[in-house]
Amino acid sequence: MTKIEMTEAIILAKAEKGASWASIAEAAGLGEVFVTSACLGMNSLKSEPADKLCAYLGLDATVSAALQAFPHKSWEKAVPTDPLIYRLYEIVGVYGPTMKELIHEKFGDGIMSAIDFTMDIDKEENPAGDRVVVKMNGKFLPYKAW
Repeated sequence: MTKIEMTEAIILAKAEKGASWASIAEAAGLGEVFVTSACLGMNSLKSEPADKLCAYLGLDATVSAALQAFPHKSWEKAVPTDPLIYRLYEIVGVYGPTMKELIHEKFGDGIMSAIDFTMDIDKEENPAGDRVVVKMNGKFLPYKAW
C-alpha cells in the first residue's frame, strides 16, 4: 500500500466514523498535529500507535504497515494555491527573515529543528473574529565549526 492509498483509506474511515483528528490522535496516544501529519503521509508512526490508530478506525494491517513506513518528505516546489497553505508561505515570505534575525540574535548562528519539534494548533475565541493560534517548538541546532 502506498502512502497515498493509506491516506485515502484513513480519510474515508475518518469520515465514515465521524471521527476528529483529535480523537484519532488520542486513540494512537500521540499529539494531534503529529498524528495528522503521519496520516497525511509526511511522518511515520511506530507499530503500537499505528496499530491503535487502525483499530480505532477499523483499518487493516496494510494501513498500519504503511503508517510505519518511512516517508519521502517532498512537496511541490511552487507556491500552493490552497488559500490556507498559501498564507503559511506568505507568513514565511514576509516574516521568515525577521524570524531568522531574531533567532540568530537570541541563540546564535543555527537553525530551529523540524525533527526535534512539536506544534500545537488552537482556537482562541475573540469577539472581533476567532483567532488561529499556532505554537511551534523546535530545538535550536547551532552550526559547528570544524
